Amino acid sequence: MSDINSVTGPIDSADLGFTLMHEHVLVAASGLSRSYPDLLGPDRESRAIATLKRAKAQGIDTMLDATTFDLGRDPELLRTVATAAGINLINVTGWWLDVPRFMLGVGANQMADEFIRDLNEGFRGTTIKAGMLKCAADAEGVTPALETMARAVSRAHVQTGVPIMVHSYPTGQVARRQIEIFREEGVDLSRVKIDHSNDTTDIEYLEWILAQGCFLGLDRYPGRLVSPHSRTLTLKRLMDLGYGERLCPSHDCICLHIHNEQADGSIPAEHAFMRSNPDQYLYMHRHVIPELKTLGATDADIQMLFVDNPRRLFEGR
Repeated sequence: MSDINSVTGPIDSADLGFTLMHEHVLVAASGLSRSYPDLLGPDRESRAIATLKRAKAQGIDTMLDATTFDLGRDPELLRTVATAAGINLINVTGWWLDVPRFMLGVGANQMADEFIRDLNEGFRGTTIKAGMLKCAADAEGVTPALETMARAVSRAHVQTGVPIMVHSYPTGQVARRQIEIFREEGVDLSRVKIDHSNDTTDIEYLEWILAQGCFLGLDRYPGRLVSPHSRTLTLKRLMDLGYGERLCPSHDCICLHIHNEQADGSIPAEHAFMRSNPDQYLYMHRHVIPELKTLGATDADIQMLFVDNPRRLFEGR
């Protein structure tokens, strides 16, 4: 057992319960929820609370909120909605893909110090502490700016022992370079989760990641390009190959986002991500878990994927 920082305070890893390991309450841009909140549509807090209450009512106890500073992190909003919905939210520190030009000279040690403060003291101006680290790379590969952030996250991990979630791009096998950096920095790869891994059906590549000791985040549902059915077949194939104890399915769902103006000047009632996944955080319960059971998964398997594996990643065992 170990303590984990949630946005409402520390929780014991034994109390995580059913956990979705890659979700978002809010995705926008840094500071947007404070400076231009109306872009997120009306009744933002109440909509988020209602969505999270529905998730809690269906047995979801904890979510890992993967929204970093550059994705518009708003820790006080997270604390408000988590408290009202009665759900655990664990927020990350680290960096996604948007490194602004004026930060291009910032060093890895500087950023590691900042991330460690988020973990140990709290996000600036709040007492809300991060509970996980995050870094990212996508189709462009690990650019120099993103390498700085990956090394900063690695160094924060080495100093604190906090696990790392990794936005990756499996089509380009970008995790090969990310993992190389982690090795150079002395990261414990058993505390690393390589996310968006179900954007591919390349079992050989996914087995290579698992062979390095990492967890896989199979966290794009329903997703694009790869069908939901193919994603679930890949998940079940990995379970059948004996990797079930290091798989973490989730959605990468976004509850609050910008409502973009339409061609006719109207503002839609729902943002685009909502229209692509109206089930939101319940897609797993309504579609994936039933299909897994049809494919032969047991209740013990579901417990492993959503209860035991998140706890195992946080506890480092």
